[in-house]
Formats: sequence, C-alpha cells, structure tokens
Amino acid sequence: MEKPRMNRITATQAAQDLLAEIEAAHGPVLFHLSGGCCDGSAPMVYPAGEFRIGSHDVQLGQIGDAPFWTGGAQAAAWADTDLIVDAVPGRGAAFSLDNVLDRHFVLRPPTCTC
Repeated sequence: MEKPRMNRITATQAAQDLLAEIEAAHGPVLFHLSGGCCDGSAPMVYPAGEFRIGSHDVQLGQIGDAPFWTGGAQAAAWADTDLIVDAVPGRGAAFSLDNVLDRHFVLRPPTCTC
C-alpha cells in the first residue's frame, strides 16, 4: 500500500476556535476518524495519550499541534482527497471531547458547499 501524503487536512476558523477551546480545557489532543457509520464518520477528538493509535492507523495531517489519524483502509480510499475539518452547532459524538459543547467537528471534502 502506498503511503498517503501529508498534510491533507485543513481546518476552518470555526474548527480552529473549537479546538483551541478544547485544548484550553484538556491540554494536548488528537483527532481520530474511524470511518464507520454514524458518529464514526465524524472526526473525534481525544486527550493525547488516552487513545491508542493502531498499527494500521495513518496520520493524514495536523490541525495546529493536534495530529489527525484514520485507519489505513480509510486513508487509502481517500488517497487523492484533501479534507476540511469544520465545526457546526449541535452535540458531538459520545466519546469525543466536543460532546459536551454546543458545537462539534465534521469533515467536509473541499468541493462541498453544504
């Protein structure tokens, strides 16, 4: 499998602001995208060192100092796609640090105008 290129992740100002709020409360964090359905298709944010990165996980890039990881199969499927992390109103995923806030992270392809 060809190694995915870095940095394929960018973030909107709204996502950067939410990340700064989370880091102020929790310290260093990381993003992980499981590629599953429902909440698994949203980027989740965890305290650094409290989420185990798997041997097949691939780092797609970083948002600020926060690394952004996904599974190897997901990374291969998106090998030619740049991704934008945004923050939108509403509760986030159950285990993500954005769950208790009034905003949560979402992933958008650069061509999405939604």
